[in-house]
Amino acid sequence: MNLKKAFINYCLEEKLQINENQKKTIDLLSKFHRENKTTLLDFFRLFNKSQKLAFYLHGDVGVGKTMILDFFYKSLSVSKQRFHFNEFMIKFHDFRHANKNKKEEYTIEAFVKELKKNSKIIYLDELQVTNIVDAMILGKLFEVIFEENIKIIISSNTKINDLYKDGLQSEQFLPFISIITKYSLEHELVIEKDYRTSGTEKLERFFYPLNEKTNFKLNQLLRKLTKNKKLSTKTIFVKGRKFEIRKFFERVGRFNFDELCDQNVGGEDYIKIAEQLDLMVLENIPKFSDNNANKQQRFITLIDIIYEKKIPLIASSNQSINEIGTSQRLSLPFKRTVSRIFELTSPAINIGHKH
Repeated sequence: MNLKKAFINYCLEEKLQINENQKKTIDLLSKFHRENKTTLLDFFRLFNKSQKLAFYLHGDVGVGKTMILDFFYKSLSVSKQRFHFNEFMIKFHDFRHANKNKKEEYTIEAFVKELKKNSKIIYLDELQVTNIVDAMILGKLFEVIFEENIKIIISSNTKINDLYKDGLQSEQFLPFISIITKYSLEHELVIEKDYRTSGTEKLERFFYPLNEKTNFKLNQLLRKLTKNKKLSTKTIFVKGRKFEIRKFFERVGRFNFDELCDQNVGGEDYIKIAEQLDLMVLENIPKFSDNNANKQQRFITLIDIIYEKKIPLIASSNQSINEIGTSQRLSLPFKRTVSRIFELTSPAINIGHKH
Protein backbone atom coordinates (compact mmCIF):
# COMPACT_ATOMS: atom_id res chain seq x y z
CA MET A 1 0.00 0.00 0.00
CA ASN A 2 1.50 3.34 -1.08
CA LEU A 3 -0.25 5.36 1.58
CA LYS A 4 1.28 8.71 0.67
CA LYS A 5 0.28 8.49 -2.99
CA ALA A 6 -3.25 7.42 -2.01
CA PHE A 7 -3.44 10.32 0.47
CA ILE A 8 -2.34 12.89 -2.13
CA ASN A 9 -4.93 11.55 -4.60
CA TYR A 10 -7.59 11.68 -1.89
CA CYS A 11 -6.77 15.32 -1.08
CA LEU A 12 -6.89 16.25 -4.75
CA GLU A 13 -10.25 14.55 -5.23
CA GLU A 14 -11.71 16.20 -2.12
CA LYS A 15 -10.07 19.56 -2.95
CA LEU A 16 -8.22 19.56 0.39
CA GLN A 17 -5.05 21.52 1.02
CA ILE A 18 -1.89 19.45 1.52
CA ASN A 19 1.34 20.45 3.24
CA GLU A 20 4.65 18.82 4.11
CA ASN A 21 3.77 18.26 7.77
CA GLN A 22 0.73 16.22 6.78
CA LYS A 23 2.86 14.19 4.35
CA LYS A 24 5.36 13.52 7.13
CA THR A 25 2.54 12.27 9.34
CA ILE A 26 1.43 9.91 6.57
CA ASP A 27 5.02 8.61 6.29
CA LEU A 28 5.06 7.86 10.03
CA LEU A 29 1.69 6.12 9.80
CA SER A 30 3.07 3.98 6.96
CA LYS A 31 6.03 3.04 9.16
CA PHE A 32 3.71 2.21 12.06
CA HIS A 33 1.56 0.08 9.75
CA ARG A 34 4.52 -1.83 8.28
CA GLU A 35 5.98 -2.63 11.70
CA ASN A 36 2.65 -3.97 12.94
CA LYS A 37 1.53 -5.72 9.77
CA THR A 38 2.97 -9.21 10.04
CA THR A 39 1.30 -11.74 12.31
CA LEU A 40 4.77 -12.92 13.33
CA LEU A 41 4.94 -9.83 15.49
CA ASP A 42 2.36 -11.34 17.80
CA PHE A 43 5.02 -13.89 18.67
CA PHE A 44 8.12 -11.71 18.42
CA ARG A 45 6.53 -9.00 20.57
CA LEU A 46 7.15 -11.25 23.57
CA PHE A 47 10.86 -10.60 23.01
CA ASN A 48 10.58 -7.06 21.69
CA LYS A 49 9.42 -4.92 24.60
CA SER A 50 10.06 -1.71 22.62
CA GLN A 51 7.37 -2.59 20.05
CA LYS A 52 5.21 0.47 19.33
CA LEU A 53 1.59 -0.61 19.48
CA ALA A 54 0.00 2.87 19.44
CA PHE A 55 0.23 5.86 17.14
CA TYR A 56 -0.49 9.01 19.17
CA LEU A 57 -1.12 12.07 17.00
CA HIS A 58 -1.53 15.41 18.73
CA GLY A 59 -1.66 19.01 17.61
CA ASP A 60 -3.64 22.21 17.72
CA VAL A 61 -7.24 22.45 16.56
CA GLY A 62 -7.99 22.44 12.85
CA VAL A 63 -4.67 21.00 11.64
CA GLY A 64 -6.25 17.89 10.12
CA LYS A 65 -5.55 15.20 12.76
CA THR A 66 -8.94 13.53 12.45
CA MET A 67 -8.98 13.84 8.67
CA ILE A 68 -5.59 12.08 8.37
CA LEU A 69 -6.39 9.35 10.89
CA ASP A 70 -9.83 8.77 9.32
CA PHE A 71 -8.10 8.31 5.96
CA PHE A 72 -5.57 5.89 7.46
CA TYR A 73 -8.25 3.98 9.36
CA LYS A 74 -10.37 3.51 6.22
CA SER A 75 -7.34 2.17 4.35
CA LEU A 76 -6.84 -0.68 6.85
CA SER A 77 -8.16 -4.07 5.79
CA VAL A 78 -8.20 -5.68 9.24
CA SER A 79 -10.89 -5.97 11.88
CA LYS A 80 -11.20 -2.53 13.45
CA GLN A 81 -13.42 -0.20 15.46
CA ARG A 82 -13.56 3.59 15.69
CA PHE A 83 -14.74 5.41 18.82
CA HIS A 84 -14.92 8.98 19.95
CA PHE A 85 -13.01 8.78 23.25
CA ASN A 86 -16.08 9.88 25.25
CA GLU A 87 -18.10 7.04 23.73
CA PHE A 88 -15.32 4.52 24.37
CA MET A 89 -15.20 5.37 28.07
CA ILE A 90 -19.00 5.28 28.33
CA LYS A 91 -18.91 1.82 26.71
CA PHE A 92 -16.35 0.69 29.30
CA HIS A 93 -18.26 2.13 32.29
CA ASP A 94 -21.48 0.51 31.02
CA PHE A 95 -19.68 -2.84 30.83
CA ARG A 96 -18.29 -2.37 34.33
CA HIS A 97 -21.75 -1.44 35.65
CA ALA A 98 -23.23 -4.59 34.07
CA ASN A 99 -20.55 -6.62 35.87
CA LYS A 100 -20.53 -4.63 39.11
CA ASN A 101 -20.45 -7.75 41.26
CA LYS A 102 -17.16 -8.85 39.68
CA LYS A 103 -13.69 -7.66 40.67
CA GLU A 104 -12.31 -4.67 38.77
CA GLU A 105 -9.44 -6.73 37.32
CA TYR A 106 -11.97 -9.19 35.87
CA THR A 107 -14.12 -6.48 34.28
CA ILE A 108 -11.13 -4.83 32.61
CA GLU A 109 -9.81 -8.12 31.21
CA ALA A 110 -13.28 -9.24 30.10
CA PHE A 111 -13.96 -5.88 28.43
CA VAL A 112 -10.68 -6.04 26.51
CA LYS A 113 -11.30 -9.64 25.41
CA GLU A 114 -14.67 -8.54 24.01
CA LEU A 115 -12.89 -5.66 22.28
CA LYS A 116 -10.35 -8.05 20.74
CA LYS A 117 -13.10 -10.25 19.27
CA ASN A 118 -14.01 -7.38 16.93
CA SER A 119 -10.76 -5.45 16.61
CA LYS A 120 -7.10 -5.91 15.82
CA ILE A 121 -6.88 -2.14 15.86
CA ILE A 122 -8.99 0.56 17.53
CA TYR A 123 -9.11 4.25 16.73
CA LEU A 124 -9.78 6.65 19.62
CA ASP A 125 -10.57 10.14 18.38
CA GLU A 126 -10.12 13.22 20.59
CA LEU A 127 -8.58 11.64 23.66
CA GLN A 128 -8.83 13.94 26.65
CA VAL A 129 -8.97 13.18 30.37
CA THR A 130 -11.04 15.53 32.50
CA ASN A 131 -12.27 13.44 35.43
CA ILE A 132 -10.61 11.45 38.18
CA VAL A 133 -12.69 8.30 37.52
CA ASP A 134 -11.24 7.91 34.03
CA ALA A 135 -7.78 9.01 35.15
CA MET A 136 -7.58 6.24 37.74
CA ILE A 137 -8.73 3.44 35.41
CA LEU A 138 -6.89 4.23 32.15
CA GLY A 139 -3.48 2.88 33.18
CA LYS A 140 -4.73 -0.65 33.88
CA LEU A 141 -7.15 -0.58 30.93
CA PHE A 142 -4.44 0.32 28.40
CA GLU A 143 -1.99 -2.11 29.98
CA VAL A 144 -4.40 -4.98 29.28
CA ILE A 145 -5.16 -3.65 25.77
CA PHE A 146 -1.44 -3.74 24.93
CA GLU A 147 -1.02 -7.16 26.57
CA GLU A 148 -3.68 -8.43 24.18
CA ASN A 149 -1.67 -6.92 21.31
CA ILE A 150 -4.50 -4.63 20.19
CA LYS A 151 -3.09 -1.73 18.18
CA ILE A 152 -4.40 1.79 18.82
CA ILE A 153 -4.39 5.00 16.84
CA ILE A 154 -5.18 8.11 18.87
CA SER A 155 -5.87 11.76 18.14
CA SER A 156 -5.62 14.43 20.82
CA ASN A 157 -5.06 18.16 21.21
CA THR A 158 -2.60 17.44 24.00
CA LYS A 159 0.80 15.78 24.11
CA ILE A 160 0.99 12.73 26.33
CA ASN A 161 2.82 14.34 29.25
CA ASP A 162 0.23 17.14 29.49
CA LEU A 163 -2.84 14.90 29.63
CA TYR A 164 -4.77 15.55 32.86
CA LYS A 165 -2.21 18.20 33.78
CA ASP A 166 -3.00 19.75 37.20
CA GLY A 167 -6.02 17.45 37.53
CA LEU A 168 -7.39 16.20 40.83
CA GLN A 169 -5.16 13.45 42.30
CA SER A 170 -3.02 13.60 39.16
CA GLU A 171 -0.54 11.10 40.66
CA GLN A 172 -3.21 8.44 40.02
CA PHE A 173 -2.77 9.14 36.31
CA LEU A 174 0.99 8.52 36.17
CA PRO A 175 0.69 4.77 35.37
CA PHE A 176 -1.24 5.65 32.22
CA ILE A 177 1.33 8.29 31.19
CA SER A 178 4.08 5.71 31.68
CA ILE A 179 2.47 2.92 29.66
CA ILE A 180 1.15 5.07 26.79
CA THR A 181 4.59 6.71 26.45
CA LYS A 182 6.32 3.32 26.40
CA TYR A 183 4.14 1.85 23.65
CA SER A 184 3.37 4.92 21.53
CA LEU A 185 4.89 6.47 18.47
CA GLU A 186 4.03 10.06 19.44
CA HIS A 187 3.92 12.76 16.78
CA GLU A 188 2.83 16.39 16.74
CA LEU A 189 1.11 17.74 13.62
CA VAL A 190 1.92 21.44 13.30
CA ILE A 191 0.08 23.68 10.84
CA GLU A 192 -0.31 27.39 11.45
CA LYS A 193 -3.65 27.80 9.71
CA ASP A 194 -6.91 26.36 11.04
CA TYR A 195 -8.56 25.09 7.86
CA ARG A 196 -11.95 24.81 9.55
CA THR A 197 -12.27 28.53 10.31
CA SER A 198 -10.84 29.82 7.01
CA GLY A 199 -13.56 31.32 4.88
CA THR A 200 -16.16 31.20 7.64
CA GLU A 201 -15.85 34.72 8.98
CA LYS A 202 -19.31 35.69 7.73
CA LEU A 203 -21.30 33.24 9.80
CA GLU A 204 -25.01 32.89 9.15
CA ARG A 205 -25.98 30.55 11.96
CA PHE A 206 -24.26 32.07 15.00
CA PHE A 207 -26.28 35.05 16.21
CA TYR A 208 -24.92 37.73 18.55
CA PRO A 209 -25.34 39.87 20.59
CA LEU A 210 -28.58 38.89 22.29
CA ASN A 211 -31.15 41.47 21.24
CA GLU A 212 -34.46 41.78 19.40
CA LYS A 213 -32.80 41.97 15.99
CA THR A 214 -30.74 38.78 16.33
CA ASN A 215 -33.63 36.97 18.02
CA PHE A 216 -35.86 37.88 15.07
CA LYS A 217 -33.25 36.57 12.58
CA LEU A 218 -32.83 33.31 14.48
CA ASN A 219 -36.60 32.76 14.69
CA GLN A 220 -36.98 33.65 11.02
CA LEU A 221 -34.37 31.04 10.04
CA LEU A 222 -35.91 28.43 12.31
CA ARG A 223 -39.42 29.03 10.91
CA LYS A 224 -38.02 28.45 7.44
CA LEU A 225 -36.28 25.23 8.45
CA THR A 226 -39.23 23.82 10.41
CA LYS A 227 -41.98 24.76 7.97
CA ASN A 228 -44.73 22.13 8.03
CA LYS A 229 -43.00 20.34 10.93
CA LYS A 230 -45.07 19.55 14.01
CA LEU A 231 -43.94 20.93 17.38
CA SER A 232 -43.94 18.32 20.15
CA THR A 233 -42.14 17.21 23.30
CA LYS A 234 -39.68 14.34 22.90
CA THR A 235 -38.89 12.26 26.00
CA ILE A 236 -35.60 10.37 26.19
CA PHE A 237 -34.62 7.82 28.84
CA VAL A 238 -30.98 7.21 29.76
CA LYS A 239 -30.32 4.61 32.48
CA GLY A 240 -33.53 5.47 34.26
CA ARG A 241 -33.07 9.23 33.90
CA LYS A 242 -35.65 11.17 31.94
CA PHE A 243 -34.80 14.09 29.68
CA GLU A 244 -37.36 16.09 27.74
CA ILE A 245 -36.70 17.95 24.51
CA ARG A 246 -39.43 20.50 25.08
CA LYS A 247 -39.19 22.10 21.63
CA PHE A 248 -38.90 19.26 19.14
CA PHE A 249 -39.76 19.84 15.48
CA GLU A 250 -39.42 16.39 13.87
CA ARG A 251 -35.63 15.94 14.31
CA VAL A 252 -34.92 19.62 14.97
CA GLY A 253 -34.34 20.36 18.66
CA ARG A 254 -34.38 23.85 20.19
CA PHE A 255 -32.66 24.26 23.57
CA ASN A 256 -31.68 26.94 26.01
CA PHE A 257 -28.03 26.54 27.03
CA ASP A 258 -28.93 25.90 30.67
CA GLU A 259 -31.23 23.00 29.73
CA LEU A 260 -28.22 21.06 28.45
CA CYS A 261 -25.25 22.44 30.37
CA ASP A 262 -26.57 23.54 33.77
CA GLN A 263 -28.30 20.27 34.64
CA ASN A 264 -27.18 16.84 35.78
CA VAL A 265 -26.59 15.61 32.22
CA GLY A 266 -23.48 14.37 30.47
CA GLY A 267 -22.01 12.47 27.56
CA GLU A 268 -24.48 9.56 27.61
CA ASP A 269 -27.43 11.97 27.58
CA TYR A 270 -25.93 14.05 24.77
CA ILE A 271 -25.39 10.94 22.63
CA LYS A 272 -29.03 9.91 23.07
CA ILE A 273 -30.23 13.45 22.33
CA ALA A 274 -28.01 13.65 19.23
CA GLU A 275 -29.50 10.41 17.91
CA GLN A 276 -32.87 12.21 17.69
CA LEU A 277 -31.60 15.24 15.76
CA ASP A 278 -30.65 16.44 12.30
CA LEU A 279 -30.20 20.00 13.59
CA MET A 280 -29.62 21.56 17.01
CA VAL A 281 -30.57 25.09 18.03
CA LEU A 282 -28.74 26.24 21.16
CA GLU A 283 -29.59 29.67 22.58
CA ASN A 284 -28.00 31.95 25.18
CA ILE A 285 -24.49 30.50 25.32
CA PRO A 286 -22.81 32.45 28.15
CA LYS A 287 -19.33 33.90 28.46
CA PHE A 288 -17.12 31.32 30.15
CA SER A 289 -14.74 31.88 33.06
CA ASP A 290 -13.50 30.08 36.17
CA ASN A 291 -16.89 30.81 37.74
CA ASN A 292 -18.81 28.53 35.37
CA ALA A 293 -16.16 25.94 34.42
CA ASN A 294 -18.54 23.03 35.10
CA LYS A 295 -21.00 24.39 32.54
CA GLN A 296 -18.12 24.88 30.12
CA GLN A 297 -16.99 21.27 30.59
CA ARG A 298 -20.47 20.00 29.71
CA PHE A 299 -20.55 22.35 26.72
CA ILE A 300 -17.22 20.97 25.46
CA THR A 301 -18.60 17.43 25.68
CA LEU A 302 -21.83 18.45 23.95
CA ILE A 303 -20.02 20.09 21.03
CA ASP A 304 -17.66 17.10 20.70
CA ILE A 305 -20.63 14.76 20.36
CA ILE A 306 -22.71 16.77 17.90
CA TYR A 307 -19.54 17.33 15.86
CA GLU A 308 -18.85 13.60 15.85
CA LYS A 309 -22.46 12.95 14.80
CA LYS A 310 -22.20 15.66 12.09
CA ILE A 311 -25.18 17.64 13.42
CA PRO A 312 -25.25 21.28 12.21
CA LEU A 313 -25.77 23.99 14.82
CA ILE A 314 -27.69 27.24 15.08
CA ALA A 315 -26.59 29.18 18.15
CA SER A 316 -26.94 32.51 19.91
CA SER A 317 -24.79 34.29 22.47
CA ASN A 318 -24.10 37.76 23.81
CA GLN A 319 -20.61 37.64 22.30
CA SER A 320 -18.94 36.41 19.14
CA ILE A 321 -17.39 32.94 19.03
CA ASN A 322 -13.87 34.34 19.44
CA GLU A 323 -14.95 36.38 22.50
CA ILE A 324 -16.80 33.63 24.31
CA GLY A 325 -14.08 33.29 26.96
CA THR A 326 -12.84 30.27 28.88
CA SER A 327 -11.93 29.07 32.33
CA GLN A 328 -8.20 28.71 32.91
CA ARG A 329 -8.41 24.95 33.44
CA LEU A 330 -10.21 24.30 30.16
CA SER A 331 -8.44 26.81 27.93
CA LEU A 332 -6.59 24.18 25.89
CA PRO A 333 -9.48 21.78 25.07
CA PHE A 334 -11.76 24.77 24.50
CA LYS A 335 -9.66 25.89 21.53
CA ARG A 336 -10.95 22.78 19.76
CA THR A 337 -14.51 23.59 20.80
CA VAL A 338 -14.31 27.13 19.40
CA SER A 339 -12.98 25.80 16.11
CA ARG A 340 -15.79 23.26 15.94
CA ILE A 341 -18.45 25.90 16.61
CA PHE A 342 -17.08 27.84 13.64
CA GLU A 343 -17.46 24.75 11.49
CA LEU A 344 -20.84 23.60 12.80
CA THR A 345 -22.40 27.04 12.30
CA SER A 346 -20.70 27.71 8.97
CA PRO A 347 -22.86 28.22 5.86
CA ALA A 348 -20.45 25.79 4.15
CA ILE A 349 -22.03 22.98 6.20
CA ASN A 350 -25.37 21.99 4.68
CA ILE A 351 -28.39 21.43 6.87
CA GLY A 352 -29.73 18.11 5.66
CA HIS A 353 -31.59 15.06 6.88
CA LYS A 354 -29.77 11.88 7.82
CA HIS A 355 -32.91 9.79 8.30
